[in-house]
Amino acid sequence: MGSRLLGGTASGMSLLCLTVCSAAAQSPTQSFVARVLTSSTGVRMPYRLFVPASRARVLALPLIVYLHGGGGAGTDNLKQIAGGNLKGTHLWLRDDLQAEHPAFVVAPQAPTGAQWGSPNSDSLAPYARLVVELIHALTLEFAIDTGRLYLVGQSLGGRGVWDLITKRPHLFAAAVPFCGSGSPTRVAAARKVPVWAFHGAKDVAVPVAGSRELVNALREASGIVRYTEYPDVGHDVWNHAFAEPELPEWLFMESRSRR
Repeated sequence: MGSRLLGGTASGMSLLCLTVCSAAAQSPTQSFVARVLTSSTGVRMPYRLFVPASRARVLALPLIVYLHGGGGAGTDNLKQIAGGNLKGTHLWLRDDLQAEHPAFVVAPQAPTGAQWGSPNSDSLAPYARLVVELIHALTLEFAIDTGRLYLVGQSLGGRGVWDLITKRPHLFAAAVPFCGSGSPTRVAAARKVPVWAFHGAKDVAVPVAGSRELVNALREASGIVRYTEYPDVGHDVWNHAFAEPELPEWLFMESRSRR
Protein backbone atom coordinates (compact mmCIF):
# COMPACT_ATOMS: atom_id res chain seq x y z
CA MET A 1 0.00 0.00 0.00
CA GLY A 2 2.14 2.87 -1.18
CA SER A 3 1.51 6.29 0.26
CA ARG A 4 3.48 9.38 0.95
CA LEU A 5 2.90 12.45 3.04
CA LEU A 6 4.13 15.87 2.01
CA GLY A 7 6.19 18.25 4.07
CA GLY A 8 9.15 18.34 6.43
CA THR A 9 10.25 15.34 8.47
CA ALA A 10 13.57 14.16 9.80
CA SER A 11 16.10 13.56 7.05
CA GLY A 12 16.55 9.97 5.96
CA MET A 13 12.86 9.10 6.22
CA SER A 14 12.43 7.74 2.72
CA LEU A 15 8.91 6.33 2.90
CA LEU A 16 7.11 9.32 4.30
CA CYS A 17 7.27 13.05 4.23
CA LEU A 18 4.91 15.18 6.27
CA THR A 19 3.35 18.57 5.96
CA VAL A 20 2.74 19.73 9.49
CA CYS A 21 0.55 22.81 9.48
CA SER A 22 0.07 25.02 12.49
CA ALA A 23 -2.65 23.76 14.80
CA ALA A 24 -5.72 25.83 15.47
CA ALA A 25 -4.94 28.62 17.87
CA GLN A 26 -7.92 28.02 20.09
CA SER A 27 -8.28 25.20 22.59
CA PRO A 28 -9.20 22.35 22.50
CA THR A 29 -8.40 21.68 18.85
CA GLN A 30 -4.78 22.66 19.41
CA SER A 31 -4.14 19.16 20.78
CA PHE A 32 -4.41 17.87 17.21
CA VAL A 33 -1.64 18.53 14.69
CA ALA A 34 -2.86 19.48 11.21
CA ARG A 35 -1.40 17.36 8.43
CA VAL A 36 -2.09 16.42 4.83
CA LEU A 37 -1.86 12.96 3.28
CA THR A 38 -0.87 12.75 -0.36
CA SER A 39 -1.94 9.33 -1.56
CA SER A 40 -0.17 6.98 -3.94
CA THR A 41 -2.38 8.40 -6.70
CA GLY A 42 -1.67 12.02 -5.81
CA VAL A 43 -4.96 12.80 -4.03
CA ARG A 44 -4.56 15.06 -1.01
CA MET A 45 -6.63 14.50 2.15
CA PRO A 46 -6.36 16.76 5.21
CA TYR A 47 -6.26 15.08 8.58
CA ARG A 48 -5.72 15.87 12.24
CA LEU A 49 -3.55 13.72 14.48
CA PHE A 50 -3.27 13.49 18.23
CA VAL A 51 0.00 11.98 19.43
CA PRO A 52 0.16 10.75 23.05
CA ALA A 53 2.83 12.02 25.43
CA SER A 54 6.29 10.63 24.75
CA ARG A 55 6.40 8.87 28.13
CA ALA A 56 3.43 6.76 27.04
CA ARG A 57 4.99 5.78 23.72
CA VAL A 58 7.43 3.24 25.15
CA LEU A 59 5.23 0.47 23.80
CA ALA A 60 3.07 0.34 20.68
CA LEU A 61 -0.25 2.08 21.30
CA PRO A 62 -3.77 1.80 19.84
CA LEU A 63 -5.02 4.06 17.06
CA ILE A 64 -8.56 5.45 17.03
CA VAL A 65 -9.74 6.43 13.54
CA TYR A 66 -12.61 8.91 13.64
CA LEU A 67 -14.80 9.49 10.58
CA HIS A 68 -16.70 12.76 10.73
CA GLY A 69 -20.32 13.44 9.91
CA GLY A 70 -21.57 15.73 7.16
CA GLY A 71 -20.88 18.84 9.23
CA GLY A 72 -17.18 18.01 9.25
CA ALA A 73 -16.79 17.83 5.48
CA GLY A 74 -14.60 20.34 3.67
CA THR A 75 -10.96 21.19 3.17
CA ASP A 76 -10.26 23.48 6.14
CA ASN A 77 -8.79 20.65 8.26
CA LEU A 78 -10.73 21.86 11.27
CA LYS A 79 -14.43 21.07 11.04
CA GLN A 80 -13.82 17.34 11.45
CA ILE A 81 -12.63 17.92 15.03
CA ALA A 82 -14.92 20.82 15.95
CA GLY A 83 -18.62 21.55 16.36
CA GLY A 84 -20.66 18.36 16.20
CA ASN A 85 -17.45 16.35 15.78
CA LEU A 86 -15.82 17.69 18.93
CA LYS A 87 -16.93 14.96 21.33
CA GLY A 88 -16.10 12.10 19.00
CA THR A 89 -12.53 13.25 18.57
CA HIS A 90 -11.77 14.69 22.01
CA LEU A 91 -13.26 12.10 24.36
CA TRP A 92 -10.15 9.95 23.96
CA LEU A 93 -7.87 12.84 24.97
CA ARG A 94 -9.34 13.04 28.46
CA ASP A 95 -6.58 12.98 31.07
CA ASP A 96 -7.86 9.88 32.85
CA LEU A 97 -8.21 7.94 29.61
CA GLN A 98 -4.79 8.91 28.30
CA ALA A 99 -3.32 7.93 31.67
CA GLU A 100 -4.93 4.49 31.61
CA HIS A 101 -5.37 3.93 27.88
CA PRO A 102 -2.98 6.15 25.91
CA ALA A 103 -3.87 6.13 22.24
CA PHE A 104 -3.31 7.94 18.98
CA VAL A 105 -6.37 9.60 17.43
CA VAL A 106 -6.61 10.46 13.75
CA ALA A 107 -9.44 12.39 12.11
CA PRO A 108 -9.31 12.56 8.30
CA GLN A 109 -11.44 15.07 6.42
CA ALA A 110 -13.39 14.30 3.25
CA PRO A 111 -14.55 17.12 0.97
CA THR A 112 -18.17 18.20 0.77
CA GLY A 113 -20.16 15.68 -1.24
CA ALA A 114 -17.73 12.80 -0.72
CA GLN A 115 -18.75 9.58 1.03
CA TRP A 116 -16.93 7.40 3.55
CA GLY A 117 -19.06 4.42 2.59
CA SER A 118 -20.39 2.84 -0.61
CA PRO A 119 -22.55 -0.04 0.65
CA ASN A 120 -23.95 -0.83 -2.81
CA SER A 121 -20.51 -1.49 -4.24
CA ASP A 122 -18.00 -4.26 -3.78
CA SER A 123 -15.25 -1.63 -3.54
CA LEU A 124 -14.44 0.91 -0.87
CA ALA A 125 -15.45 4.52 -1.45
CA PRO A 126 -12.50 6.60 -2.72
CA TYR A 127 -12.02 8.42 0.59
CA ALA A 128 -12.32 5.18 2.55
CA ARG A 129 -9.42 3.88 0.46
CA LEU A 130 -7.48 6.96 1.52
CA VAL A 131 -8.29 6.18 5.15
CA VAL A 132 -6.79 2.71 4.75
CA GLU A 133 -3.73 4.25 3.14
CA LEU A 134 -3.46 6.78 5.96
CA ILE A 135 -3.60 4.05 8.60
CA HIS A 136 -0.79 2.21 6.83
CA ALA A 137 1.33 5.37 6.63
CA LEU A 138 0.88 6.11 10.33
CA THR A 139 1.87 2.58 11.32
CA LEU A 140 5.12 3.11 9.42
CA GLU A 141 5.82 6.38 11.17
CA PHE A 142 4.73 5.65 14.74
CA ALA A 143 4.75 2.68 17.12
CA ILE A 144 1.09 1.75 16.64
CA ASP A 145 -0.38 -1.54 17.79
CA THR A 146 -1.91 -2.85 14.56
CA GLY A 147 -3.93 -5.34 16.58
CA ARG A 148 -5.77 -2.45 18.24
CA LEU A 149 -7.06 -0.26 15.44
CA TYR A 150 -10.45 1.15 16.42
CA LEU A 151 -12.94 2.70 13.99
CA VAL A 152 -15.45 5.31 15.17
CA GLY A 153 -17.80 7.46 13.09
CA GLN A 154 -21.07 9.33 13.19
CA SER A 155 -23.79 9.84 10.57
CA LEU A 156 -21.86 10.03 7.28
CA GLY A 157 -18.98 8.53 9.23
CA GLY A 158 -21.24 5.88 10.75
CA ARG A 159 -22.05 4.73 7.24
CA GLY A 160 -18.33 4.60 6.58
CA VAL A 161 -17.70 2.52 9.70
CA TRP A 162 -20.20 -0.13 8.67
CA ASP A 163 -18.81 -0.22 5.14
CA LEU A 164 -15.15 -0.39 6.15
CA ILE A 165 -15.58 -3.21 8.65
CA THR A 166 -17.61 -5.11 6.05
CA LYS A 167 -14.92 -4.77 3.38
CA ARG A 168 -11.78 -4.69 5.56
CA PRO A 169 -12.79 -6.77 8.63
CA HIS A 170 -9.22 -7.99 9.18
CA LEU A 171 -8.03 -4.45 9.83
CA PHE A 172 -10.04 -3.37 12.88
CA ALA A 173 -10.20 -4.62 16.46
CA ALA A 174 -13.57 -2.96 17.18
CA ALA A 175 -15.96 -0.43 15.69
CA VAL A 176 -18.46 2.14 16.97
CA PRO A 177 -20.95 3.47 14.38
CA PHE A 178 -23.35 6.25 15.41
CA CYS A 179 -26.58 6.75 13.43
CA GLY A 180 -25.11 4.79 10.54
CA SER A 181 -26.45 2.86 7.59
CA GLY A 182 -25.17 0.19 5.26
CA SER A 183 -25.82 -3.10 3.53
CA PRO A 184 -27.45 -5.83 5.65
CA THR A 185 -26.66 -8.37 2.94
CA ARG A 186 -22.91 -7.69 3.19
CA VAL A 187 -22.47 -7.12 6.91
CA ALA A 188 -21.95 -10.81 7.77
CA ALA A 189 -18.37 -10.32 6.59
CA ALA A 190 -17.83 -8.22 9.74
CA ARG A 191 -19.09 -10.89 12.14
CA LYS A 192 -15.72 -11.20 13.89
CA VAL A 193 -15.40 -7.44 14.51
CA PRO A 194 -16.88 -6.37 17.88
CA VAL A 195 -19.38 -3.57 17.23
CA TRP A 196 -21.25 -1.23 19.54
CA ALA A 197 -23.80 0.66 17.47
CA PHE A 198 -25.89 3.65 18.60
CA HIS A 199 -28.96 5.28 17.10
CA GLY A 200 -31.78 7.60 18.13
CA ALA A 201 -35.28 6.28 17.52
CA LYS A 202 -36.47 9.75 16.42
CA ASP A 203 -33.69 10.30 13.89
CA VAL A 204 -35.23 11.76 10.71
CA ALA A 205 -31.90 12.38 8.95
CA VAL A 206 -30.72 8.75 9.05
CA PRO A 207 -33.71 6.53 9.90
CA VAL A 208 -33.17 4.14 12.78
CA ALA A 209 -34.30 1.24 10.60
CA GLY A 210 -30.84 1.24 9.04
CA SER A 211 -29.07 0.38 12.28
CA ARG A 212 -31.76 -2.09 13.31
CA GLU A 213 -31.40 -4.01 10.05
CA LEU A 214 -27.60 -4.10 10.24
CA VAL A 215 -27.58 -5.21 13.86
CA ASN A 216 -30.17 -7.91 13.23
CA ALA A 217 -28.23 -9.17 10.20
CA LEU A 218 -25.01 -9.24 12.19
CA ARG A 219 -26.66 -11.13 15.02
CA GLU A 220 -28.05 -13.66 12.56
CA ALA A 221 -24.50 -14.17 11.33
CA SER A 222 -23.35 -14.80 14.94
CA GLY A 223 -21.61 -11.44 15.03
CA ILE A 224 -20.28 -9.72 18.13
CA VAL A 225 -22.63 -6.77 18.38
CA ARG A 226 -24.01 -4.52 21.07
CA TYR A 227 -26.79 -2.05 20.22
CA THR A 228 -28.05 0.98 22.12
CA GLU A 229 -31.13 2.80 20.88
CA TYR A 230 -32.36 5.94 22.63
CA PRO A 231 -36.16 6.22 22.35
CA ASP A 232 -36.41 10.02 22.60
CA VAL A 233 -33.27 11.05 20.73
CA GLY A 234 -32.98 12.37 17.18
CA HIS A 235 -29.97 12.58 14.92
CA ASP A 236 -27.48 13.89 17.48
CA VAL A 237 -27.15 10.52 19.18
CA TRP A 238 -23.42 11.13 19.72
CA ASN A 239 -24.19 13.67 22.46
CA HIS A 240 -25.65 10.82 24.49
CA ALA A 241 -23.47 7.93 23.34
CA PHE A 242 -20.13 9.60 24.06
CA ALA A 243 -21.37 10.16 27.61
CA GLU A 244 -21.79 6.41 28.16
CA PRO A 245 -19.25 5.60 30.88
CA GLU A 246 -18.73 2.03 29.64
CA LEU A 247 -17.84 2.99 26.08
CA PRO A 248 -14.10 3.72 26.44
CA GLU A 249 -13.46 0.63 28.56
CA TRP A 250 -15.41 -1.54 26.14
CA LEU A 251 -13.42 -0.24 23.20
CA PHE A 252 -9.95 -0.48 24.72
CA MET A 253 -10.45 -4.04 25.95
CA GLU A 254 -10.86 -5.24 22.36
CA SER A 255 -7.90 -6.56 20.39
CA ARG A 256 -7.63 -8.65 17.26
CA SER A 257 -5.49 -11.08 19.27
CA ARG A 258 -8.62 -12.00 21.27
CA ARG A 259 -10.43 -13.40 18.24
